[in-house]
Amino acid sequence: MDAGMDTITWYLLIATSMTVFGMVRLLLVRDMLARLIALDVTGIGVLVTLVALAARSESTDPVLQALVITGLVIAVAFTGLGAVLIRRIEGQHEDPPGGEQS
Repeated sequence: MDAGMDTITWYLLIATSMTVFGMVRLLLVRDMLARLIALDVTGIGVLVTLVALAARSESTDPVLQALVITGLVIAVAFTGLGAVLIRRIEGQHEDPPGGEQS
């Protein structure tokens, strides 16, 4: 039982550090793609926290497992949508204000 608590503690420490590093990077960087990646790192830290909390007892909690799977799907969709929006925003900054190029 003691070895299981050590593993859960390590997962929680890793999850906390990922969440903190992601939030710090999100606040310090101006590049939109780097911010999107920082949000992904923060989200993964939260999901690792849920995994560690699900593994506290002998039988894993199915509700927390379902939340992690749902969170992964939402994270992938969010990353795709964010990448498309960043591409469009940066594409508008590159186009000349007159519309079509000659």
